[in-house]
Amino acid sequence: MAEGTQTNQLRPNTLGAAAITFLVVSAAAPLTAVAGGVPLAMLLGNGVGVAGGFAIVSVMLLLFAVGYVAMSRHVRNAGAFYAFAAQGLGGHFGGAAALVAILSYNCMQIGILGLLGAASSATFATLGLDLPWWVWSYIAIAATAVLGYRQVDLSARILVVLVALEYLIVLIIDGAILFSGGDSGLSMAPFEPSQVFSGVPSIGILFCFAAFIGFEATTIYSEEARDPQRSIPKATYGSVLLIGVFYMITAWLMANGAGVDKLLPTLQGLSDPTTFLFDLAARYVGGPVPTIMGFLFISSLFAAVLAFHNGVARYKYVAGREGLLPDRVGRTHADFQSPHVGSVIQTLIAILVIGLFAAKGMDPVLQLFTWLTQLGTLGILGLMGVVSFAVIGFFVRKGAQGESVMATKVLPLISGLAMLLLFGVIFVQFGALTGAEGWLGVALPSLVPLAGLIGLALAWNLKTRDSIRFGKLGQHR
Repeated sequence: MAEGTQTNQLRPNTLGAAAITFLVVSAAAPLTAVAGGVPLAMLLGNGVGVAGGFAIVSVMLLLFAVGYVAMSRHVRNAGAFYAFAAQGLGGHFGGAAALVAILSYNCMQIGILGLLGAASSATFATLGLDLPWWVWSYIAIAATAVLGYRQVDLSARILVVLVALEYLIVLIIDGAILFSGGDSGLSMAPFEPSQVFSGVPSIGILFCFAAFIGFEATTIYSEEARDPQRSIPKATYGSVLLIGVFYMITAWLMANGAGVDKLLPTLQGLSDPTTFLFDLAARYVGGPVPTIMGFLFISSLFAAVLAFHNGVARYKYVAGREGLLPDRVGRTHADFQSPHVGSVIQTLIAILVIGLFAAKGMDPVLQLFTWLTQLGTLGILGLMGVVSFAVIGFFVRKGAQGESVMATKVLPLISGLAMLLLFGVIFVQFGALTGAEGWLGVALPSLVPLAGLIGLALAWNLKTRDSIRFGKLGQHR
């Protein structure tokens, strides 16, 4: 075992169900999703049927959550996906999952930093402060570095405020559209099968799924949770329901705000589809709301950056603590009990990647944001599929342990097959979905299996060096 194991731990009994829910909901970036993702899903995917798409994805994720929550009651480990894979399918799968998770959350955080930089540059330029996008990205990196280095409850308190403001501003717009009756009355057409499966439904569904990324991170905080047996299930189900209902209702009202028959022509007439929600805010609410939204959009992005930073720092910490990465990475701060080494490594990676894209003059939105966040989505989809089968493997080996057959076998099988199918669709269509042309359309998604192979090699190396430690990968702590 690594030196100092008795004291080298994350701060226990720190987070309740509500705090964990806000940490993971902030990673899903609700304002970012409805302002940026929903209009694109409508334009490129299934039009007014996006609201119905959110309903489908919510059900899929609830099915996944049943087995995920059941296993979380028996495996308490900040490595989450890694620990579940290791305990359900063996140490080699655990090593592969750890590296895919580190890659995926890195990509999500750094990709969002690109959009944050671009949004901040455009917003503050209107106030006379005209700075390049990468300056704002570096400011966000600095703030995230301070918060990620310190104890997690500080991040949680800040995220509670930011996420609450995001929801409030969108709910104001939702309420205005609802009480005005929309453009021409409120229609339930967005939930009709003919609309849900119109256009290119696969793209619409994939955008809907990407909007949820982050909810699965509840188990990352299991070692810091108060009463994890209760708080983790509550936070997991609560996150899916909160995010799903919010997205579904907002997408429905956005379609009605423009008018069901006018939605696509309206979106096609915009030079930037991501201004659609801002236009609805100006039309139905007016006043300072669109301006306020601009700043809350930036805070939404920052909240997501901070949440993903916290997540990937914990994956690195666990990988170091359990021997996949150097032991030094698996140590916590003496005072804050935070995974400070993993946090510092994550900060340095973000600095380098942002610097590379800036030096090359690459687009922070169409390239940095789109390429990396879709790559992160791809990796997390694959992990969810693997973990679904790990749930089955775990309970086959350990016995039911009081859990139902539906939770340990039937629903994990259904969700696992569905997630791996989606993984295959995104992998094959990655270039078309992201605009990554030529060899990049193949090279970028190939990073996911490459990370898995590196993780497999690290696990094999650990088994060779220390078979006892290898046998304890992902164990309950």
